Amino acid sequence: MINFQFHMPTRIIFGPGKLNELGTTPFLPGRRALVVISSGGSMVTHGYMQLVQTLLAQNGAESVVFDKIRPSPVVEHVMEGAALAREEHCDFVIGLGGGSAIDSAKAIALMAVNPGSYWDYMPSGSGGRQVPSERALPIVAIPTTAGTGTEADPWTVITREQTREKIGWGNDSTYPVLSIVDPRLTLTVPARMTAMTGMDAFFHAVEAYVSRAQQPTSDLLAQQAVSLITSFLPQVVADGSSIEARTMLSWASTAGGVCESLSSCVSQHSMAHALSAFYPDIPHGAGLVMLSVAYFRYLSRYVPARMVDLAYFMGVDVDSLPEKDQPFAFVGALENLIRQVGLEDLKLSDFGVRREDMPKLAKNALETMGGLFNLTPTQMNERVVTEIFEAAYT
Repeated sequence: MINFQFHMPTRIIFGPGKLNELGTTPFLPGRRALVVISSGGSMVTHGYMQLVQTLLAQNGAESVVFDKIRPSPVVEHVMEGAALAREEHCDFVIGLGGGSAIDSAKAIALMAVNPGSYWDYMPSGSGGRQVPSERALPIVAIPTTAGTGTEADPWTVITREQTREKIGWGNDSTYPVLSIVDPRLTLTVPARMTAMTGMDAFFHAVEAYVSRAQQPTSDLLAQQAVSLITSFLPQVVADGSSIEARTMLSWASTAGGVCESLSSCVSQHSMAHALSAFYPDIPHGAGLVMLSVAYFRYLSRYVPARMVDLAYFMGVDVDSLPEKDQPFAFVGALENLIRQVGLEDLKLSDFGVRREDMPKLAKNALETMGGLFNLTPTQMNERVVTEIFEAAYT
């Protein structure tokens, strides 16, 4: 029986060259923006920040920049950005960059108008479980990677370093009101980062497809995203200059974000967040890749029909396989995709993860993001999660 909700309030302007519409769009939600970027300097080096500020000025909007965001954003920088937004009387917030910048923009927009600390509103782990009294300032997302899909969902993933908690959360007001997805901005992303962010988008689609919250629209978008990423990610990793291929990946990423909004990820993401909460140098996409084969080898037995579908959309001739092997064909196709995009060398041990860490990582995943375990199509306790971490360990 079909039973679902559909809520997708973000206006998406998509296509090569579409960033220029920032200078003319009538949908700009304010006249003074806080532009949130990462501390790495790439937005300045490639001229993206300057271009965004110029386009805003053409559209009659002033802007100030907050440039302290780290690859795994932390509460302290959210609060610092929110204070700047208040001091500068900003009436909307722009996230420019990858998922870290856009996620931070969402959190900053919420805390610019609400009291206390961001962690007061976390609904799990050591969070205060309070409900924000005010809606976030309007958010504009301008992604420069094809991976997180955060331009099409309300989720913001922030780390509390003191307790090693990395939690995804959001509400209806943290959906971007406007997202401009210009694949040309991804042309400068290096091959290895392209591979990692592309695999993040891939798992958004895959996890939404097996989620207990699956629904018709996310199913269709997940199928398309899986097919597009399987076809185009290896091409772009080999040669990143094709705007046509980059455009296909950008759409797959945005489609994956819509899937997250409508159906949600499952516990693979909880486990990956636990990894980078303890080891912040692990890129999110890398964490997902390192967990994925062990995770889906375990999950395949519980949703066999869905796994067969996913293998089919990755181009596997499933009907030619013995029936008992069909649910596991996805895992083989996944291993092949990881090799094709050059990520087969990733090892947890290379990031300093120790085998004896596995029980505490499992405990962290269940305690901080247990909600995604509720959407996983089988019960997973601490022992099972520990075993998957151990199976993924090399």
